[in-house]
Amino acid sequence: MAKPTNKEKHYLFDNPRNVKLLFRIYYSCLLLLLVLDFFLHKHAIFGWERWPEFYAVFGFVACVALVLAAKYILRPMVKRRENYYDK
Repeated sequence: MAKPTNKEKHYLFDNPRNVKLLFRIYYSCLLLLLVLDFFLHKHAIFGWERWPEFYAVFGFVACVALVLAAKYILRPMVKRRENYYDK
């Protein structure tokens, strides 16, 4: 097998086929976990913890709430005028 003539190094994810394979594996694992959530017993304390996909929805909503709070509440608190350091 002949070695490539160019000195450029090739990495694993430079090949689009490898990236597609990685995404297929990722989505397959995601689908498997979502399906398993319907069949596995949950040791829930509150009633809403027994809902299917509760923790996935809760995590997504919490993430969106944190981003919105950071953008619209916290950013105006720490934001300075454009010429703040020119004084």
